[in-house]
Amino acid sequence: MTSTTTPATAVRADLLVDGRKLSYLDFGGTGRLLVALHGHLSEGAAFAHLAEALAPEWRLIAPDQRGQGESDRAADYSREGYLADLQALLDHLELDDVVLLGHSLGAINAYQFAARNPERVSALVNAEGSAALGLDGVNPFGFLLDLPYRAPTRDALIAGLGPAAPFFSDRLREDADGAWRLPFHPQEMYESEEQVHGDHWADWTVTACPALLVHGTRGVIPPEQVVAMVERRAGTASAELDADHLVHTAAPDAFAAAVRAFLATI
Repeated sequence: MTSTTTPATAVRADLLVDGRKLSYLDFGGTGRLLVALHGHLSEGAAFAHLAEALAPEWRLIAPDQRGQGESDRAADYSREGYLADLQALLDHLELDDVVLLGHSLGAINAYQFAARNPERVSALVNAEGSAALGLDGVNPFGFLLDLPYRAPTRDALIAGLGPAAPFFSDRLREDADGAWRLPFHPQEMYESEEQVHGDHWADWTVTACPALLVHGTRGVIPPEQVVAMVERRAGTASAELDADHLVHTAAPDAFAAAVRAFLATI
């Protein structure tokens, strides 16, 4: 296992899953463990503010999910693949009972893992993770198919990204040969989004551990689905934030306060 420190308050470490590097950030401390799963086009460092806000009561660990951030690209982005990565991480950390938090893709990964391993998950925080999505066949990541993955220089990559550049320019990676790339492969993330689409109501409702559903006033979960997700799953509370889909970064203080209040009850 190799370790580096990034950002300043977190230690980066890696484990191998079927020969593929899975990287994670451990924000440290002696508090209870919370594993946080980011959404598409993101990475574990997105939870730095939350980790600071929850300390010292909680120690946050946030992996870079397959094909994103510092984790290696994968051969597939199936539901089974993401859940196997999470199981490998929890086994590596020797965690038999954990609180899972996730945003979007990460939230769905969290509640699907809980559905298959209820004895290992004591509570869930679902931030903008729908119980059913993409049933109309529309993939919102179509814009990714026009983006370059790699370019000879940073400036060339930024130019190629066009209007999308401001969203990713602070997270570009330089490879050993001096070329620059995105922290994810656009085509792979499009395919990953395709595979997360579906009706996941059975996975959402089968567990009964305490859960918090955090949704934005301008988020992606339809209002009627938010109501149903709370009503149809036992032990579920909700928190609405004045934010878009990216609730944890668009309203970081309000998000941290909602999560902290929920965690205080478990």
